[in-house]
Amino acid sequence: MLVLPAELTSSQAEPCLNMLLKAAHAESGNDVLVDAAALTRFDSSALAVLLECRRECLHDGKTFAVRGMAPHLRELAVLYGVSELLPDQA
Repeated sequence: MLVLPAELTSSQAEPCLNMLLKAAHAESGNDVLVDAAALTRFDSSALAVLLECRRECLHDGKTFAVRGMAPHLRELAVLYGVSELLPDQA
């Protein structure tokens, strides 16, 4: 399981994405689950990071889901029309 940090804004986006992609490529199974429960401070960059990670996972033939997405982040995903791309796994 991949874990998002407590803060993910534009200044942390690139290093966080690199960390997630490295971890996703190292996942032995075909399912990649991102735990977003710790994420408390974020901007729309968090969505960009999750979407890019999803794109890379799908390119590698893996599934992608997010667990524990904050309500406000889910609202942003709905507002931008990308909520279907970031399935929530309970």
